Amino acid sequence: MSDSCQNRPACSISDIREAVCIHTKQIEDACIDKDCVEDLRVYLTKCSQKILDTATSARARCAELLNVYIDVSAIPYHQGHYTVDLTFFYRITGEAATGSARPTPIYGFAAFSKRAVLCGGLNCAKTFSSRGEGHCSFGCATPEAVVEAVDPMILAAKVVTVGQCCHPDPALPEIPPAVSQSFDDELALTGEEKRLYVTLGQFSTIRMERDSQLTIPAFDYCVPSKECCDDPGCEEDPCEMFSRIAFPTEAFFPCRQHPRAVTAEGQEDSKDN
Repeated sequence: MSDSCQNRPACSISDIREAVCIHTKQIEDACIDKDCVEDLRVYLTKCSQKILDTATSARARCAELLNVYIDVSAIPYHQGHYTVDLTFFYRITGEAATGSARPTPIYGFAAFSKRAVLCGGLNCAKTFSSRGEGHCSFGCATPEAVVEAVDPMILAAKVVTVGQCCHPDPALPEIPPAVSQSFDDELALTGEEKRLYVTLGQFSTIRMERDSQLTIPAFDYCVPSKECCDDPGCEEDPCEMFSRIAFPTEAFFPCRQHPRAVTAEGQEDSKDN
């Protein structure tokens, strides 16, 4: 099977035919972020909470990013700049030691909120389209915020008995239906005896986009060169692809070390010395 999803013909500057106008999303501003979210409370499901209350210890195994809620607002008295409020919704999976031979799986919900400030430019045009109803708003249109993120790393976890927490938990945000459907049991929001906290490492990128008309060079018409196929494995013969993979020699032999020279006294002398 081919590694690439589509054909990308190689073109040089001398192949440019003309300049064409396209309508696309233009990135006005962007940033990358690396957040260390400490002591994030995990709201376990009712079944998992009962297990944790009687457990001697517990640990978090993995965290899955389920969704990100994005809200964009203009900053007063600072034209062209916007706040991007983000809420990350996670599914945390762990295990609790209950005295049995094997730990018991537990899982729950966690949420983390943050804010970023980016430049989104100004655009006071009203957009109408033949595809549907026109989008009409008073004032300047708000740019679109796009967030790309990966599943976070679990850096630490701890279990705290209720009443011994050293800091108040932030208010639980409203859980979107798409997120709540990821759990087959209700969350235990009150009445718990123990609480699970995790520390997460989250990588993300944020960018502000606006509809824009750009002029770009056109090389030629983009005509597909491969045939359509309804079988995922029919694009390329697997044995043909395997024949082009280099043999992993290093996987079959010990790691090679620097050769050592033997001195006149019969002792080995490192080549680095």
